[in-house]
Amino acid sequence: RRQLGVVLQDPFLFSGTIADNIRFGRPEATDEEVAEAARAIGVDRITARFESGLDHVVREGGSGLSAGERQLISIARALLADPRILILDEATSNIDRPSEILIEQAFDTLLRGRTSVIIAHRLATVRRADEILVIEKGRVTQRGTEAELLAEDGPFRRLAETMHGMPVRDVA
Repeated sequence: RRQLGVVLQDPFLFSGTIADNIRFGRPEATDEEVAEAARAIGVDRITARFESGLDHVVREGGSGLSAGERQLISIARALLADPRILILDEATSNIDRPSEILIEQAFDTLLRGRTSVIIAHRLATVRRADEILVIEKGRVTQRGTEAELLAEDGPFRRLAETMHGMPVRDVA
């Protein structure tokens, strides 16, 4: 279990400080290690608006924080845990575009050097994958890189065209 990290669609924050919620990924972590994980992911942008910084107290569930802010804290938690295998399960589905940009940048840090399984509908999230599997009705219907999947007529290209509002050949 220590080798596996998970970032869910709706991350859960516990009652306690932001630092406590990040430290949940590795309880024995020092304050400096927690602060470094927060900086690496961009949580310091969140804590800068609170007088107590990482020691800002959040209620269970993270009320008072946006979905994107809760997600960044969850990503910092996963980074601190330093798992060999990472699962991102729709980690960008419930956030607005500005938060998505911050989270996508955080993923670049989090995914580096790890085996990762990314479950997502957003193309921006799956673009960084070495291999993309398209699943429809429980079956793998396409498999390949983003360029390969965009080159063939199939569900991945249709999704890309729907999201961009134009044929992919005009987007790529």
